[in-house]
Amino acid sequence: MADMQDARLREFLDKQTCTELIYKLARAIDRCDEKLLRSLFHPDATDDHGVFHGTAADFATWVMPVLGSMRRTQHCICNVLIEVKGDKAFSESYFVAHHTLPQESGSDQFMIAAGRYLDRFERRNGEWKFAHRQACYDWNSSVPSTDSWNRIDPGQWTFGTRGDTDMSYANFAGKL
Repeated sequence: MADMQDARLREFLDKQTCTELIYKLARAIDRCDEKLLRSLFHPDATDDHGVFHGTAADFATWVMPVLGSMRRTQHCICNVLIEVKGDKAFSESYFVAHHTLPQESGSDQFMIAAGRYLDRFERRNGEWKFAHRQACYDWNSSVPSTDSWNRIDPGQWTFGTRGDTDMSYANFAGKL
């Protein structure tokens, strides 16, 4: 009985670790945190985002300028299913990714992409990381942005930023 409980607890902890990797990857993309992004993958990991297919290291190099061409992104992750098979785990997680795209006219376009990430994780030397990510797209929508917040003079509002100036970094550092 104790062995069965130990195995179930181990599986739960493995699933939680992989789930946090999924969430950290979304955070790395939305905060444009290249260092965090690179740390989530094994050195030989691969990524297939449709428009990009190659090593995870090359993906990090490719995606940062793409993100830099956007004002903001937000990847919402849900419906995370993970199956652990020894030192490998396989997952499907749904995403709804919001993108604010500046237009030549000075206005913004708001693009939503939705789909699923199909991930393979591997535990090597006791550490789980991504071994492969496959993006599977289900739908998208583009409309003119209706964002009306004044980010130049925010007053009492706090807005998210890209990079380590975002307040979440101070929060995790215990400085809020």
